[in-house]
Amino acid sequence: MARPGSPGPLWGAAGKAGYALSCIAAALVLAISGFSYFVVKDVSEIGGSNAIVSGPSVGAQNILIMGLESRTDYDGNILPADLLAAMHACSVQGVENGCGGQDTNTLILIHIFADGRSAVGFSIPRDDWVTFPKAYDGQTQGKIDQAYNDAWAQSLNQTANSTMSRSQRYLLANEAGQAATVATVEQFTGVHIDHFAEMNLEGFYELAKVLGGVEVCLNHPVRYDPYSGFYAHHAGYQHLNAAMALAFVRQRHGLPNGDLDRTKRQQAVIDSVIHQLRSEGVLSDLTKLDALLSVARTYVITDSGWNLLQFIGGMRGLSISHIKFYTLQPAGFITIDGQDANQVNVPQTQQIVHDTFYPSPASAARPTPPGTANPGDTTVDVYNGGQTAGLAAEVSAALVKAGYKAGKVANAASPLTATEVLYGTGASASAAKIASYFGVSAASGASVAAGHVEVLLGASATMPDIPPAGASAQAAPSGSAAASPASSHQGEPVTAKNGIPCVN
Repeated sequence: MARPGSPGPLWGAAGKAGYALSCIAAALVLAISGFSYFVVKDVSEIGGSNAIVSGPSVGAQNILIMGLESRTDYDGNILPADLLAAMHACSVQGVENGCGGQDTNTLILIHIFADGRSAVGFSIPRDDWVTFPKAYDGQTQGKIDQAYNDAWAQSLNQTANSTMSRSQRYLLANEAGQAATVATVEQFTGVHIDHFAEMNLEGFYELAKVLGGVEVCLNHPVRYDPYSGFYAHHAGYQHLNAAMALAFVRQRHGLPNGDLDRTKRQQAVIDSVIHQLRSEGVLSDLTKLDALLSVARTYVITDSGWNLLQFIGGMRGLSISHIKFYTLQPAGFITIDGQDANQVNVPQTQQIVHDTFYPSPASAARPTPPGTANPGDTTVDVYNGGQTAGLAAEVSAALVKAGYKAGKVANAASPLTATEVLYGTGASASAAKIASYFGVSAASGASVAAGHVEVLLGASATMPDIPPAGASAQAAPSGSAAASPASSHQGEPVTAKNGIPCVN
């Protein structure tokens, strides 16, 4: 099932650099709520896809945001060389030779609650290994991000000898990719999708230019990453121009948690853009508003049955403080046909999404998704089944610093060949996080007490990198910078402001 040119391992080994493109699209979908009557025509021209049957445009609804990896435009034409160079996205020759593709490197599933005043979203890691609802280009399983590309390529192959125009063939190919992605996410999460919004690489760059860049906050300085072109000399808040903003959301190499850290960056940029749109007069600046809508008409694709004017009217009460983003954490990490991928627990994923999108009426407040459980609710017992003296105590101490409760620390009853992480009732999310430190999958333990996690250290176990609570792992290895990053001011204390969180 491996594909030529498929992405590299999750934690940043060699392979094509991925990136996130749906940040601005998500912000547009959630935040453009101040239009006057004279932009009605502009808004109504956004859309155009017949890939799915649309749901309601007001009230409760589920929206899938797609960020397309493409180094081409929607008609399949390779982007100009200077644009590819500015975005660190291969060369024209590289794209002709297969660099990049049509994968959805960003997938964010958003639920708008019926009151139109609050929303919650889940980022779906691109490397999640799933079963497709049907075969796409001969593939029945693969990473969730490849559904679009496989269906897109299959459609183009099917129309290769037709009399259709180039634009019509690529329109059908994109609709096939959109339909495949929606169907795959629906099957994976167990919820119906009413609408989708898609943006490609070029669209993010152009829209970021209209906005004048974005404000971000970093926990640490970031060394130069040659794959994306991103770096930052200092921690704290800084304003990135369009090129650096794109590099910021594209970087995955060198980040402590790979794609999971990149997902946090995507979410942070959405928060930043929403703040700009709502608080910095972008929507009242007619020049910027016209440019914003022009880019949206060109680069944002939505399902044709989505009445954006009705949707926008229903979102007037939505504020940044009422939008929460989470990440669906993988259950573990696996290698399939030479590809590093995320192992997923589909029933658990579906339960998390359903409980978050449709909380019980008896709940006093919207529940915290199990996938983002508080470490303070979990007690961790560590048993040493290897030969490294004191390792169990060292691991336990690090987990306590990370916010978990200290449990038993002892030697295992017998030697263990491999490290295992077991969990009791209510501790599956914490177990998945802890297991990720050791590169293994967590499993339910029949004898493990409720709220507890057992770490059984195997013969080859070593001390992993466990970031303490409120901090992150160290920045990526050093490198050289080609030019100064675009920054409008020095970093401030690393705390969230204006709803924009600090990230790695």
